Amino acid sequence: MQFTINRQAFIKALNDVSRAISSRTTIPILTNIKLVLNDEELILTGSNADISIETTIPQSDTSAQLVITQPGGITLPATFFTNIVKRLPADNMTLAIDGLRAAITSGASAFTINGQDVQNYPQLPEMEDVQSLSVSAAQLVDIISQTKISASTQESRPILTGIHLQLTGNSVKAVTTDSHRLSQRIVTLTGTDADVDADVIIPAKAFNELQSLLEGQDRVDIKLAANQAVFDLGHTTFYTRLLEGNYPETDRLIPTESTTAITIEASALLGAIDRASLLSHESRNNVVQLSLKNGAAVLTGNSQEVGQVKEELGAQTIDGDDLEISFNPDYVRDALRVFNGKSVDVKFTSNLRPFTLTPAGETDNKQLQLITPVRTF
Repeated sequence: MQFTINRQAFIKALNDVSRAISSRTTIPILTNIKLVLNDEELILTGSNADISIETTIPQSDTSAQLVITQPGGITLPATFFTNIVKRLPADNMTLAIDGLRAAITSGASAFTINGQDVQNYPQLPEMEDVQSLSVSAAQLVDIISQTKISASTQESRPILTGIHLQLTGNSVKAVTTDSHRLSQRIVTLTGTDADVDADVIIPAKAFNELQSLLEGQDRVDIKLAANQAVFDLGHTTFYTRLLEGNYPETDRLIPTESTTAITIEASALLGAIDRASLLSHESRNNVVQLSLKNGAAVLTGNSQEVGQVKEELGAQTIDGDDLEISFNPDYVRDALRVFNGKSVDVKFTSNLRPFTLTPAGETDNKQLQLITPVRTF
C-alpha cells in the first residue's frame, strides 16, 4: 500500500472519522483508524462500536491530489497518527506500508509507526428491512440542536440518553427528556416525497457528532433499520446503533392549559437569568425565583454566602394569576438559547407544575421546551 496526498485534505478526513474513536474501548483495535486503498479511492474508517464514520477520498477529487501507487490496507493508532500528520512540514505527504509498518514522509521529515492487520478491524454493520428518506441538512441540524439539550447524561436510564424520533409520512417529531425537562420539535420535511413510518431512539451523543459533520451539507440520505441508522453525507457515511426499549409517553407531560403567562424577548430573559445565576451558582441549590405579581415580573437570585440579585423584567405582556416559582437557571438558559432571540411565551399552571416555553403566539407545540420547577419549601 502506498499513496501521496495533500496533507490538509487528509487532515480533514482524519478529523471527521476521529469523531467516532474513543480511547476508552473494550476492543483495542478500535483506538486505530482503518485505511483501505483501492485503485480509485482512499477509505478511512473510525468506530467505537456504537457509532462508526467512514469517509472516502476519491482520486477524482483534485483538491486532495491523491496519487495511488499500490492498493492495500492497514489500521494505525488514531491519536498518534493524526498528530504526526498535523505536524508534518510539507503540503503533501506519502504513506507507504511494509508488512504492518507504516512509513510516513513529508519534506525532510520521516516517521515509521507500527500498525495492525486491517482484517482484524470489525466490519461495518449490514442492514436489512431498510426504510429510506432524504432530508434537508439544515432541518436535521434544527431538530438536533433544539432537542439534544434535554437528553439525559445518566446511564442509569439509557433510554433517556437518546432522541426519540417518530416519522410519519414527511413529518418528524423529535422529543427528549431527562425527567427534569423536556424538548420537543415537530418538523414537516421539505424537498422529499418520502412516506416513512418509523419510531426510533438515536443516542444524543451520536447526534452530537453527526451535527458537526452536517456543516456545509445540503441534503442527507437516511436509512433506518431495526437496530441501526445510517446517514449518508456524500463522501462521508455515519452509522449509529439505535437504543432499544420503549420511550416514555411524553405528550401527557405537556400542560394543555395555563393560569399565568408572560411574553418576553428570549434574549432579555436570558440576560437576566445569566446575571441571577452568578449568585445562584454560589449557592448550594442553584435556584432562582421568578415572581409575577401586580403586572410586574421580578427575577431573584440568592446566595447566603455572597448576597442577592433582584431584577425587574421588561415583559411585553403578563396575564393571569399572581405566581412565585423557583427553577434551575441552567435549564431555562439552555431552553432560551434554542429560540435564537425570538419572543417567547412562558406559561405556568402552578408553582409546582412544569411550565412551558414556546415561540410567542404559537399554540401547536411544534417548538416547545418544558421545565420542572424546584420545590423550595
